[in-house]
Amino acid sequence: MDSAKLVLALLEEGYEKKTWHGPNLKQSIKGVTAKQAAWRPGPGRHNIWEVMLHAAYWKYAVRRRIEGGKRGSFVLKGSNFFARPEKGKSNDAAWSADKELLEREHRALLATAAKLLRTPRAAKFLPQLYGIAYHDIYHAGQIRLLRRLMGR
Repeated sequence: MDSAKLVLALLEEGYEKKTWHGPNLKQSIKGVTAKQAAWRPGPGRHNIWEVMLHAAYWKYAVRRRIEGGKRGSFVLKGSNFFARPEKGKSNDAAWSADKELLEREHRALLATAAKLLRTPRAAKFLPQLYGIAYHDIYHAGQIRLLRRLMGR
């Protein structure tokens, strides 16, 4: 398998393709309600919702670096972690909208990566591309741990 196919396979496995190692990022949030996503294991600790948006942000950040986009162009204000739920918005619609944001960022990154991997610039970005796949798997495990801690 060439490196381009391998990187695309890693991105897909980290996010949504069936894996041998356990749940990937998309599987880790499957069936989680807004109330469960907002649960915190302790004061000042991140919840599932925030971890999921953090993953969406870094998919955007890698894509922006590849495309040469403007910093600060993410759809949400800020960077890295985003407080969730927003005041007065801890409902299933807000949770669904943020899950859809993750999905859109994943699809956009995949499309950008597929184009990039056909160019000589690809080598420069390979570590970031496989890194974001590892990032998804890391946070999938973190989300699974949070689910266990809440008794789910």
